[in-house]
Amino acid sequence: MDTLQVVILALIQGLTEFLPVSSSAHLILPSQLLGWSDQGLAFDVAVHAGTLIAVLVYYRGTLRTLLSGAFGRREATRAHLSGGPDSDLRDDPVALDTAATNKTTISMLSAWREIACLVVATIPVMLIGLLFATVIDIHFRGLNTIAYATLGFGLLLGVAYRFRGSDGEEQSITRLDHALLIGMAQALALIPGTSRSGVTITAASFLGYNIATSARFSFLLSIPVIGGALILMLVTQSDAIAGDAIFEILAAMMIAGLSAYLTIAFFVGLVKRIGMMPFVVYRVLLAALLLAII
Repeated sequence: MDTLQVVILALIQGLTEFLPVSSSAHLILPSQLLGWSDQGLAFDVAVHAGTLIAVLVYYRGTLRTLLSGAFGRREATRAHLSGGPDSDLRDDPVALDTAATNKTTISMLSAWREIACLVVATIPVMLIGLLFATVIDIHFRGLNTIAYATLGFGLLLGVAYRFRGSDGEEQSITRLDHALLIGMAQALALIPGTSRSGVTITAASFLGYNIATSARFSFLLSIPVIGGALILMLVTQSDAIAGDAIFEILAAMMIAGLSAYLTIAFFVGLVKRIGMMPFVVYRVLLAALLLAII
């Protein structure tokens, strides 16, 4: 791969990983138009690693809160309460102990509930990916599939946007049944052209969540999915990575990671300003372009 190819494809991967558009559709266009060969496994590993690092860095505070809540210590909560707005509890040790126990328990239950939802939502795509990866590669990798998936799921995104909850602050999704439904929708993203973030935001919107909450869950859900895909590539095809230029790998990782981070940071605010319809229209036009070059 030459430098231009690395920059363009890594930038596309980073931007489209978290936008409700298809990374598959965008990666195939420059390859078709410019006659580029397949970018290779090392490049795929690099851009996946970059996008994974981006979401981990962006949500580091959320992840820290989840983990500290899940493994919360009553002593730490007690110390916080005794020096916080409830500092009057210091004069009543029994009340302080009771308040610390209650707050720690609530925090632990909430954190474990959200973690459980992320696990449940990850299971469908992992199972279907492992069981049907070969079938998908053989029957669902053509331009026709990518074009029609880009179109169909783009229109569905537009419909779902009308069912979304009222705009407001992002919240946690803690209903296991909702997590399973979002996870089942995410499994459809194994079909190229669907868009993982797009289909999970679509499912969450249909369930009545606002865009901030839908995007938060979708982006957090990308951590086990991208991480799992990365591990699978490294375990099953590690020999194919050996010998690739280290500059290309590092450049692809950095470009994909930076563009992915910026996408996550600006996405929710952007949708609040312009709505989801520009993405829907864009997907329709992209599908038309793909069909035109078949």
